Amino acid sequence: MTELLTVRELAQYLKLNPATVTRKTARGEIPAIKIGRQFRFHKEQIDKWLSQQALGRSIHILVIDDEPIIGQFFKDSLSKKGYQVTATTSGTEALELFATNRFDLIFLDLVMPGLDGCELFQCIRKLDEHVPITIITGYPDGELLTRVMEQGPFLVLKKPLNTNNIRKTVRSLVGSIEPAADKQQAKITNHDEK
Repeated sequence: MTELLTVRELAQYLKLNPATVTRKTARGEIPAIKIGRQFRFHKEQIDKWLSQQALGRSIHILVIDDEPIIGQFFKDSLSKKGYQVTATTSGTEALELFATNRFDLIFLDLVMPGLDGCELFQCIRKLDEHVPITIITGYPDGELLTRVMEQGPFLVLKKPLNTNNIRKTVRSLVGSIEPAADKQQAKITNHDEK
């Protein structure tokens, strides 16, 4: 079971003032979820975020959607903010990438040829039960979404997508990146199926 921390508990954990935690969370600098009007923090995500901050490693996001334009839209929306984005149009290739790379967040389309998003969700969860997954779908009332709901928690972004919602989702799940002036711009890779 995932441990959720309150603002006060996280402040004690980080040795910060609760007001500082609230302010940084509201600005998207600390990964959080909102339950009602209150911020809550997944301890595993906070620990992962802390190690990323300490190492100065960029956050790596995997986008799995059979429409190449969607992957490109995520790259355009996030790379300017310092995130590393890998996009693929194939569920099989996504599993290969996931097996050999470390991803901090996954955006997953449900309706795809071959391995559908529901099956892919299940495979990813077997490999890593903690990586945050956000479902991107144009069919929020579809059967696939109902099937995947039985497999565990996730967020849903409805298509059509917009840059603000994408960035807001990323900030709430993995935090923001403050790109240093001397760092190179985030690497962008594309593994679209030809």
